[in-house]
Amino acid sequence: MKGSKTMSTNFDEKNYSSKMDKSIQSLKKDISTLRTGRANTNMLNTVKVDVYGQLMPVNQLATISVPEARLISIQVWDKGNINLIESAIQKSELGINPQTEGQIIRLRIPDLTEERRKDLIKVLKNMGEKCRVAVRNIRREANEELKKNLKEKVISEDENNNFEKNIQKLTDQNIENIEKILSQKEKEILQI
Repeated sequence: MKGSKTMSTNFDEKNYSSKMDKSIQSLKKDISTLRTGRANTNMLNTVKVDVYGQLMPVNQLATISVPEARLISIQVWDKGNINLIESAIQKSELGINPQTEGQIIRLRIPDLTEERRKDLIKVLKNMGEKCRVAVRNIRREANEELKKNLKEKVISEDENNNFEKNIQKLTDQNIENIEKILSQKEKEILQI
């Protein structure tokens, strides 16, 4: 097929690789909010406070630090927001009661019960499955584009097969990466 090498640039493998990377980054961000036995500022990323007529993350209303392994300290900038932040934390799925002294809210991270650990692992596995599905959907999207390009004779049969193999290899690598990330986080959750 004449000139097929230059025509094959219509299929952008890097685009699909980038989409898969974004799915993995999203998973990492999501699981960083899961509570392990240690204090972690990312735990508050899912807590949104209804303030100034909009929902805002805690880190835009206060300075968050971890002075001890099992303590999160929240230095609230505006006194008027203390009760709102406190309330948002109580309503969240963190399961932690805030203690307030002046403009500082302290969150003591209790030991995880066996039941809570099992619940967290279920949540973790669910997050992992959503990410795997996202990666597989990206693979399907890439394969559909390849079929279309092959049908329109934009790429040759050989190019199609090579791209399909590369996309499958990329998918397998990302699924493997997801498993490593989940396994690592599961160990953190189970660690006493």
